[in-house]
Amino acid sequence: MDATERSELVRSQLMYDASRKSAGIAYVLWFFLGWLGGHRFYLGRTGTAVAQLLLSIVGWLTLVFIVGIFMLAGVGIWLLVDAFLIPGMIREHNMKLASDLTGGPVRLEV
Repeated sequence: MDATERSELVRSQLMYDASRKSAGIAYVLWFFLGWLGGHRFYLGRTGTAVAQLLLSIVGWLTLVFIVGIFMLAGVGIWLLVDAFLIPGMIREHNMKLASDLTGGPVRLEV
């Protein structure tokens, strides 16, 4: 491995370390800002994060009309499911990041 390859490898590793997602941060966001889609924004899932945010806001605004209860219940169930999906979302994000940085598929070795 020559100096250029080593430099590129170090640069890729630094980029990966700076951009990878953390399970701890994702779960803190899920716990405190889950109903606003905070954990999904963090994980780059903007579309579903906006859906959670809008469902929560509309649910709270229409709570008086009973329909809001169903929206908030739906968001609550979604958040419960997300608690189990977060590790997979993090793994998927980090594997895609590693693949993008190395220019090819990355194998996960255990």
